[in-house]
Amino acid sequence: MYEALLTDEMKPWRDLLLVHQFAVDEIKTKLNILDEEFRNIHDYNPIEHIRYRVKKPKSIKEKLQRIGLEPTIENARAHIFDIAGIRIICAFTADIYNVLELLSKQSDFKIVEVKDYIKFPKENGYKSLHIHIEYPVFLSSGIVPTRVEIQFRTIAMDFWASIEHKIYYKYREKAPKMIQTELKGCADLISSLDDRMYTLKQVINALEERDPELKTDSTFYREESNAFSSSPTIKSI
Repeated sequence: MYEALLTDEMKPWRDLLLVHQFAVDEIKTKLNILDEEFRNIHDYNPIEHIRYRVKKPKSIKEKLQRIGLEPTIENARAHIFDIAGIRIICAFTADIYNVLELLSKQSDFKIVEVKDYIKFPKENGYKSLHIHIEYPVFLSSGIVPTRVEIQFRTIAMDFWASIEHKIYYKYREKAPKMIQTELKGCADLISSLDDRMYTLKQVINALEERDPELKTDSTFYREESNAFSSSPTIKSI
């Protein structure tokens, strides 16, 4: 995967990316175990799907230049904390905080920063929960603490963010005011939809608690979901 980075000039970048790739691989295993546990043991799985990626040198350099820094390997190590990225998509907002609590109990997950754009959305309407963790990668030379960014979104939040990204990429963050206003309106609608769907879930749960016979067997659904799901791959986020 990193054969193209074997020149003397690019070897430091290769080493940097490999360490972050190792961190992603280890965390991916932990998340897959958690996902499989919920799918096969519990009645409800808060995780819909998970995406992974490691930035490429070009993307890292461009980000450094955007924040006014020289595109050097030293600046990348010191200032870019999302070289390794993981995105966890959940059905409901409450699921996000539940999964976060589960991860925070992992002994090797050291949470160093939390950016809660769900409770405090960005001005354009963007909602997500971002955490930066420090994860120990064990190499032959010793332990390398490695920063990884994990983003949590509901399905609705992810839908809005994906469309917003496509629009803003096209306009290079200079979208007309009308489009910005419309995007903010869509974000508000999606936030309302998230709340209404969660309320509906709570109503259904209450009905099932009063009358257990209403509770359906979700085994078939889980088996069908697994049959149609592809194996996790490294995807750009």
